[in-house]
Amino acid sequence: MGKSKKTVVLLLVSLVLILVGSVGASRFNNSNGKVDVSRIYFDTPRGELSGLLYKPDGADENPRPAIVATHGYLNSAEMQDAQAIEMSKRGYVVLALDQYDHGHSTGTMEKPVPFFSFWPFSMYDAVQYMYDQDFVLKDGEGNGIIAVSGHSMGGFSSTHAVMLDEADFQKTGVRKIFSSLTMGSDYQWLKTMEYSLEAINQSYGPRFSGKVAGKYDEFFFDADATAAGASVVKKDYINTEEGKSFVGDPSAPQAGKIYDVNGGKRVIYEPNETHPWNHFSKTSTGYAIDFYSKAFADYSDTLNDTSGQSWMYKEWFSFVALVGFFLLFVPLISLLSRLPFLKNVRTKFPEPLPGPSSNGAKVAGLILVVIGGLFPALFFSSLYSGDVSGMRLLRQISMVLIALSALGVIASAMKKTDRNMGVLSPIMLVLSIIQYVFLRYQGKLTETTQFFGAPTVNPILYWAINVALITLMMMIGYHYISKKPEGATIASYGVKASVKSVVASLVTVLIAVGIGYGILYLIDGIFKVDFRIWTVAVKTFEGHHLFALLKYAPLFFIYYFIVGLSVNMNTATTKYDGFKGYVISALHFIGGLILYLVYQYGLLFTTGTAGYPSESLSSIIVIGLVPVLLVASIFNRYFYRKTGNVYVGAFLNTVLITLITVANTTLYTIL
Repeated sequence: MGKSKKTVVLLLVSLVLILVGSVGASRFNNSNGKVDVSRIYFDTPRGELSGLLYKPDGADENPRPAIVATHGYLNSAEMQDAQAIEMSKRGYVVLALDQYDHGHSTGTMEKPVPFFSFWPFSMYDAVQYMYDQDFVLKDGEGNGIIAVSGHSMGGFSSTHAVMLDEADFQKTGVRKIFSSLTMGSDYQWLKTMEYSLEAINQSYGPRFSGKVAGKYDEFFFDADATAAGASVVKKDYINTEEGKSFVGDPSAPQAGKIYDVNGGKRVIYEPNETHPWNHFSKTSTGYAIDFYSKAFADYSDTLNDTSGQSWMYKEWFSFVALVGFFLLFVPLISLLSRLPFLKNVRTKFPEPLPGPSSNGAKVAGLILVVIGGLFPALFFSSLYSGDVSGMRLLRQISMVLIALSALGVIASAMKKTDRNMGVLSPIMLVLSIIQYVFLRYQGKLTETTQFFGAPTVNPILYWAINVALITLMMMIGYHYISKKPEGATIASYGVKASVKSVVASLVTVLIAVGIGYGILYLIDGIFKVDFRIWTVAVKTFEGHHLFALLKYAPLFFIYYFIVGLSVNMNTATTKYDGFKGYVISALHFIGGLILYLVYQYGLLFTTGTAGYPSESLSSIIVIGLVPVLLVASIFNRYFYRKTGNVYVGAFLNTVLITLITVANTTLYTIL
């Protein structure tokens, strides 16, 4: 089979995967057509909220109990598809909500403290909207038959909504919220708003309320561990002061048992799960199903008696579509690069270099691979979270490098070194100074600003730039000390290309990403699904996400370009032409991060204390980074082999993965 035919076949395969995955995901998402799924937008006093509305057949004629379910800090509405699918097929109306400044929702309120702008009112504003809909059930006294449910920050928003609703009840005599179920959240952030434990618990009133408190949750459910700055430990929430208080202070509280408290009912579930695993769990979803069946038992005549869970099939079909989406760029870029101007993406492939000529050179190459793979993980927590000891060590190393480089510059000026060292020393001195300044001003460089408005992306970018600087210094040293004497030049690593080739590479990537997202928008419009598996998702976005892409992409390009060059340097011999080259590429991008996760969670599950017990958010970030950086490593290696240069892979990784990242997390639109 010729190359052209193979490319066309691969294009068709990727499109078939997208179509089959999307059709299958849609059928489970809408319960084989029995539930209408639509994206809605509605104005509020604080901006515009959006979400996916799941409306079962017959709801317009016969109003149903409703559930508003929302996500946490890092995610968007689609992360609630387990509850949305399972409860809508059982007859509930479900709104999977994007909180303000997440997904398709925007907050126009003032944001003096951005973190406290999006979640305190997101859920209650959505409840106001749902209460006014004719398809949502009310009782004879006008009380809403609505449950609120949220994960993590969505749990805080849900609890605060109950408190706001109870305060309104004191004025109006109407409760719009009938029940609440939170996952992965305690009262930690509500207490920072100066609410007392007693005030929060009293607000539940006669409602049926529950909590899903994972025993291995990285953030919550152990106030003592949190106060000690080591929250990633095994938890037993129901036996804490807060947990006992929630269920009415029984002498020996039991998880899963329903307690009568202040005229209402309370229950705590304790699955053996981490914080993000709540999203992808049949156990927690089963708890939700059981909880709602009991909470809404008096309205069972409006619901369907359905057993079993089917949401995971939607996830797996969405994963098939996700694979097809990423695969699409291989034949698509190949076909685009045959067009008149875009064919300039191909440059002369560098001549393979000879293998290391000495044991010393072999060891140096191995050290570069090992350090290149381990450094991103060893210092991820320091660079992401600002760990004091780790940052101090990094600054000390930077100062040592500055001193050694300065000595090298002095020695070369006195003509006491060879020519290579005379070139290497000033370069290393400049890079070491840049890195020291970068390390010195971590707080300023990672803070959320009007320009860089994605608070979880900023520290990832900071980490990426630091990794790029260290990798660049190692590369330059390795080149001048080992590779150059063997005949290597800068062209040997795929960096040499004409301006025309670089521009053609960027244009090719922009067209390819535009086509890929065009297909996504078509799928979203027809089937109301996107491409995802667990925490990895390619989803539609709004205009402000494109502006964020323009701001973040140039800086992320530094990371993908330099790490890509490092891979090329370490695979420049014929030994790495095949599968081994992809392994080296993956090791550079994710090798150390996988070891980080094994260490972190291996110790958590075996000893009850994580390897880095103070690293809660950063360890969850790594879980999401590994799969996307694995894709990046494959793109980097593949397109280098096909084009002879680093640019197509670096541009594709920059544009695609940055857009995926900013569309999937918090992005403050106004500060």
